[in-house]
Order: sequence, then C-alpha cells, then structure tokens
Amino acid sequence: MKSANYPGRPSVADGEEKAPFSLGLREQIWVILLALLAFGVLMVYSASAPRLLRGPESWSGLGPYANRQLCFALLGIALAAVMERIPYRWYGKAARPALLLVLAALALVWIPGVGVEINSAQRWFRIGSFTAQPSELAKVTWVVYLSAYVCRKREVLGRFRTGILPTCLLLGLLSALLLLEPDFGSCVILAGMSFVIWALGGVPWHHLLLLVPVGLSGLGALAVTSPYRLKRLLAFLDPWTDPLASGYHLIQSLVAVGSGGVWGVGLGAGRQKLAYLPEPFTDFIVAVVGEELGLVGLTGLTLAVLALFWKGLQVARRARDPFGAVLAAGLTCLVAFQAWINMGVVLGLLPTKGLAFPFLSYGGSSLTANCMAVGMILSVARRSQGSAGVSAKGV
Repeated sequence: MKSANYPGRPSVADGEEKAPFSLGLREQIWVILLALLAFGVLMVYSASAPRLLRGPESWSGLGPYANRQLCFALLGIALAAVMERIPYRWYGKAARPALLLVLAALALVWIPGVGVEINSAQRWFRIGSFTAQPSELAKVTWVVYLSAYVCRKREVLGRFRTGILPTCLLLGLLSALLLLEPDFGSCVILAGMSFVIWALGGVPWHHLLLLVPVGLSGLGALAVTSPYRLKRLLAFLDPWTDPLASGYHLIQSLVAVGSGGVWGVGLGAGRQKLAYLPEPFTDFIVAVVGEELGLVGLTGLTLAVLALFWKGLQVARRARDPFGAVLAAGLTCLVAFQAWINMGVVLGLLPTKGLAFPFLSYGGSSLTANCMAVGMILSVARRSQGSAGVSAKGV
C-alpha cells in the first residue's frame, strides 16, 4: 500500500461537500450493518419456528433463538460503536498479545470441563447457558496481526526468509489448531485472507506465486485424506450419488432455493425448514431466505454484502496510512468472503463447509466477531475523513 501522500489519493483536508440530508461513508456503513442485523433477527425468527413446535423450548417474545440473536445483535452494535471510537493504530499494537490469547483459547477447548463438543466438533467453550467459539475471533485477530506485520516489516518483505516465512509458520500453527477441532472452513478463510493481505502489503508476486501451489496442494491433501471431507467433495460433484447422507444437505438446500422462485413463498411460509433442511437458522439460513423471499430476497442480500464490500474498500482507499488501508481492506474482504462462500455452498457452487453467513446465521461468536471487524473498519473511516474532525496527531 502506498503512503498517505501518494498521487491520486483524495486529500483529507479537501473535505468533500455533502448534499443536505446525505449520509457520509461511516453512516452508510452503519445503515448497511443495522439492516443486515435486523434482517438476521427476522430470518432466525422465521427459520427457528419449526424447532420450537417440535422441541421442549417455550415461546417468549420472539422465541428463544430469535431472542438470543437479538441480544447478540445489540451486543454486536455496542462492540462496533466502542471499537469505532478506539484509534485503529491501537489494534496494531495489541495484535501480537491478542494472537497469543487466541492461540491459547484454541488449545484450551480440548481441556475436559472447559471445551464443549457439538456435532462431533470440539470448537466451543461453555459460558453459563451460552457457548463461545474462539475460531471466529481467531479470523479477525489474524487479519489485524498480519496487516500490522506487513506494514511494520515493509523493508524486509522482499526477502522470503525474514519477510513472509515467519507469518507462514504462524499460519501453519493456527491452522493446525483449527484442524484438530476440526474446522477446515476457517483454515480456508485464513489461507485466503493471508494471500490477500500479503498482496496488499507489498509481498513480491514471485513469493506469492511460489506459495500458491504449496497452499493448494496442502488444502487438497487435507480434503482427500479425511473421509468426511472427501464425502463432502464427492457430494458437491454429484449429490445424488448419496442423497440420504453426504448429498442430503445440498439437495435440500437446492430444493428450498428452487421452490422460492422469483418472489418466494412468503416470509414464514417455507416448507423445507419444517423437517428437511438441516441447520435452517445457522449454516443454511440463506436457503430459507431463497425459499421464503425468492430471487428478490437473495438479490437484495447479495447487493447488501456488495455495498458493504464497496464501502469498506472506499475506507481503505481514504486511509491516512498503509496500516489503515491494509486493515480496512483486509477486514472488509474477511466479512464479504465469508458471506460469498456461505452463499456459494447454499447454491451448490462450492463444497459444503461449516461457515456462518455474517450477521444472519444464528450464533453470538460469528455475529459479534464480524461486528468487531466492522467497528475497526469504522475506526479507520472515522480518522480518514476531514468531516470527522480528527487530526493526524489525535490518531
């Protein structure tokens, strides 16, 4: 990333004139975030209703799942607001100890009485009646750490051994802890984000091209050597070869989306969530959107993510320094890539992975971690625009 004074960058002092009642960049990001969170609570309410009718849970307010999602959304809004107020350079300074804490948390999930196993995966802590998934925080922490690293080590990034290699070793350690859970989807996200930030930070392209076949070979080996991952891959290629087991998720998801047509069957009127679609309010909540709100709903959701992606890149372009630019771009890509991968899985464009859709899927860990990411993007935006009234010395 070029410095704050590179040619073509809009000057902070220029102070863009805004038309009356128009929203600034920060306000636009807040509107998108609040809209996605509200839509997420609504869809969790709709998708979780059948489980309440079958299970022992009782209705109160929106129901226990939507009530919790609303609490998570309010907590996420508060976290985003707090993190917007903190100067983003502090995040770079805190990245190293934060990464150490995340590595410790990923190891602690294996301690009996501390970690919790759900659906044959050891990924959670039990905190009262809630569970916390440290891998969600690990993705955000890694993006912050790597962004700070490439900006701090700009002079040595051209030398593989002292530049990119230390981060490759750290990425390997982080991925190993995630694979033990197992959480292959988060490993794919971390690997992809690492390449994005390395490229943004100025790592030579011949180093990146050297790592591409190594990374793809490693991910491919992990996919084909694990029986359940291999079944998912084969099911992606042809789900009808095993329609009642490995191909079941994808088939039911496609049935849900196909049943929605253009306009959908109506909010709350979806049938696939009744007893067919697995994880209707977590990993496959987008399939419920497709059935109940149709192509129109899916298009609106896609445009919302694209808008957040575009606004985040605008923040990166207006950043005062290379760290702010790389941080905003990296966190923006992290949020958007997770959304697109989840949507690709639901539509049968990618193999099935256990990745939540940011701000929509039920669960506090993913929602709050992504809200923290948006809060850091807003922190960069707050200190990049002349209208924010913050001088360079104040950052």
